[in-house]
Amino acid sequence: MEPILHEWGSLLLRWTHIIAGMAWIGSSFYFMHLDASLKVCADIPPGKGGEAWEVHGGGFYQVKKYLVAPSFLPEELGWHKWQSYATWITGFFLLIWIYYYQSSLYLIDPAVMSLKPIAAFAIGMGGLAAGWIAYDQLCRSKLGDNPTMVGAIVFVGVVLAAFLFQQVFSPRAAFIHTGALMATIMSGNVFFVIIPNQHKVVAALKAGEVPDPYYGKTAKLRSAHNNYFTLPVVFLMISNHYPLTYSTPYAYVIVALALIAGTVIRYFYNERHAGRGDKVWCWLVAAVCLVIGIFISATTTQAGRTALGLSPLVTPAYAKSGPPEEVPDDVLNIVMGRCSMCHAAEPLYEGITIAPRGVMLDTPEHVARNRSLILVQAGLTHAMPPNNITELSEEDRAALRAWGAGK
Repeated sequence: MEPILHEWGSLLLRWTHIIAGMAWIGSSFYFMHLDASLKVCADIPPGKGGEAWEVHGGGFYQVKKYLVAPSFLPEELGWHKWQSYATWITGFFLLIWIYYYQSSLYLIDPAVMSLKPIAAFAIGMGGLAAGWIAYDQLCRSKLGDNPTMVGAIVFVGVVLAAFLFQQVFSPRAAFIHTGALMATIMSGNVFFVIIPNQHKVVAALKAGEVPDPYYGKTAKLRSAHNNYFTLPVVFLMISNHYPLTYSTPYAYVIVALALIAGTVIRYFYNERHAGRGDKVWCWLVAAVCLVIGIFISATTTQAGRTALGLSPLVTPAYAKSGPPEEVPDDVLNIVMGRCSMCHAAEPLYEGITIAPRGVMLDTPEHVARNRSLILVQAGLTHAMPPNNITELSEEDRAALRAWGAGK
């Protein structure tokens, strides 16, 4: 029963996380577009705000923005914060549900570093917290007055974090934790800076005071950071379905390329919405990053080199403390005969160049490590092999179910 509940829990958490993320990203993109589209209007002094006229859904919208605050407040204000909070909360629990609840399967790779689950948890959570603190202190320092310098330091910091995560976690988990770190910074900006600053502006207006422009300026800077983070974060989050992105020893370089490509694409649209023309060079830069990323993954991963006919990489020894779990001969024969032709360092099945989802089933140690996955994908369901292409019999599935359930 536990594997079924875990699979459904993963689905529901992921579904909720995606919905919340769509709402957050959508509102972020809209407001950045709105900021870039503002034009001077008669009732707001120049440099203090502007307005934008838009058409949608058969009607017309007149939207005004005050850079500091209006001279009065309406009775009701719409606060755009819960999208951010819901995205981070569901993402955090999804991280726990998949990577920490099944740490031996997805988080800890003995070939990278043999860790106890509690140590892996401390490293992961400590990394997210340390990353936010370092970023926040950077923005609050004197360097915070230089957006370009802050952007460069943040870029180096994220790539460094990807490199460090890569030294302790499985390749897939390292990518996800880098994305989680960026998402934590984004949501932290909303929770600790943007919304509190807006509350201070509202409180000043209610007290009949003139709000300090610093609050709006600071919130706008953090909002801009979130805007440029969005596309790279989405790339890192969906990359767990594409092992070629994270299976290379130079995965941190792929992170750097994704950061550059995502940033210039957002810059293109920000400039376009502001009426400053189409910066076509942005797409050329993004394309170059993509080509470099493909080259790296093709020449520095086992699957890529096999597909190109290059000499294979040296596969690291399977380092594990203590003797590996013993897999019954009948189960081992089933998996080796029906699954390992695709789930191997060098897949033999035509059209498959890298093990699906990065799951290896070509050694007894790998089979033992992926016991719960085999149970769900081939024992409890018929998800694997796809269309039962290797003709896994019901007797074979029963044997996998019995072994997977510990019977």
